[in-house]
Amino acid sequence: MAITAAQKAQTMAEYQRGKGDTGSPEVQVALMTARINYLTSHFKDHTKDFHSRRGLLRLVSRRRKLLDYLKTKNEDSYRTLIQRLDLRK
Repeated sequence: MAITAAQKAQTMAEYQRGKGDTGSPEVQVALMTARINYLTSHFKDHTKDFHSRRGLLRLVSRRRKLLDYLKTKNEDSYRTLIQRLDLRK
């Protein structure tokens, strides 16, 4: 199972802008990052799971698009999100 409902609710509460915010780019990127991290650990055990690998690549590109959008709209929020999620090395 990818992430539980409790983990999803905790991530949404941590990254939301205001109470009840579930659709902001920050929340969506955080949830995608959690799923991506799960899938990368999944591939360490299941190296030939190519169907899930395709889903992983779609998630990565969708996250990249949201990050690009956030960078153009609010660069300060983009920088803090990148730092909090530890996406750039």
